[in-house]
Amino acid sequence: MTTRTPFRALLVLPAGVALLTGLATGLALLGLPSPVPAARVQDAHGLLMVLGFVGTLVTLERAVAVRRPVAYLAPAALGLGALALLSPLPRGMGQGLLVAGTLGLLVIYAVVWRRQPAVATAVQAAGAVLAVGGAALWAAGVAVPDLLPWLVGFVAWTVLGERVELARLEIDARTERAVLVGALVYLGAACLALLAPAPGYALAGAALAASAVTLLRHDVARRTVRGRGLPRFAAAAMLAGYAWLMLAGAAWLFLAAGAGPAGLGPAVTLRSGTTYDAVVHAVFLGFGLSMIMAHAPLILPAVLRRPLPYRAAMWAPLVLLHVSLAVRVGGDLAGDGPAAVAAVRVGGAGNVVAVLGFVGVAVWSALRGDRAAGGSRVDAREDQRSTSADQGSTSANWGSTSADQGSTSAAALPIVSGR
Repeated sequence: MTTRTPFRALLVLPAGVALLTGLATGLALLGLPSPVPAARVQDAHGLLMVLGFVGTLVTLERAVAVRRPVAYLAPAALGLGALALLSPLPRGMGQGLLVAGTLGLLVIYAVVWRRQPAVATAVQAAGAVLAVGGAALWAAGVAVPDLLPWLVGFVAWTVLGERVELARLEIDARTERAVLVGALVYLGAACLALLAPAPGYALAGAALAASAVTLLRHDVARRTVRGRGLPRFAAAAMLAGYAWLMLAGAAWLFLAAGAGPAGLGPAVTLRSGTTYDAVVHAVFLGFGLSMIMAHAPLILPAVLRRPLPYRAAMWAPLVLLHVSLAVRVGGDLAGDGPAAVAAVRVGGAGNVVAVLGFVGVAVWSALRGDRAAGGSRVDAREDQRSTSADQGSTSANWGSTSADQGSTSAAALPIVSGR
């Protein structure tokens, strides 16, 4: 393992710690048994999951794509920032590292833009700007609930930008520009939400929902979901993710219009309570983690240089994730009665089991795939990745990874047809 796994794989470890701590904290916040007391990292729970976990992985994958050693400082800063938040060190140190890491991600996108200006890069860069803003505002003392549009925007526009890039053979320039306009409108809406929550969240929700619908209409996943193996699994995960993102955008629209619980105005329902919980987990679990599951067999091998073959067992945690999330969101929307509270707890526990289950299946699949791989395949992987990384393109990394797994056409199919 030490001879075949690159040193950059160590940068995944802080992301893993952030994920496990975030899941444990989530259980404690639900009033369930947890190895981590909620009071210890309660106010940092969202930042650990969004910037410590997702942010580190996204930035690491971008650093691999640009092939500049200095680029690895960005994911290192995010990972160390997450660890600092969990340590006895001053909170400001962890916050400063998160700001530095997100700024590093923005610089990486600037490098990618210089190599190949594209609408998809601009959309993803908008997500990075939202990440910088969220980290900086939190360091300045803004409460996490008030930062939700910024954190949601980072995850949403990073993924949607990737879908634009990888579907460029399927969509026209007009559709690309429409998604970019959505990202820019969302960025303005996130700023507006700090001063005027109702119109800001309404505008942000409309931009999210409209962009998700626009991309879904052109996404090849609508066809490959009828396939078999990895194409079908990835397509199902992506389609479910789109559905949750559209639901979250619609929820912001309705809540901003005063459609929440009677007697509570938008300023309350948008930033606290069960409606807030429903939107948070619809985006970060239903959309974000589902998209991660969809692309993990393709992305992680490009980062770690270790195969992660698709296994049918991956369906179990994917289905559990969405079923348990539906139970949780249903409980959130049902109010605060005993049955609703029980549904939220059962759904939340199921969410944790689903995420841990996918991690377990992925590790098992990687270990089995590693034992089956021959030395010649390792050499081929190295050559193919060198070529794809030189292109500075995320999609090139994914395409080379699918070739590593021995089924280029099947693995690439859920991402973009004809490649």
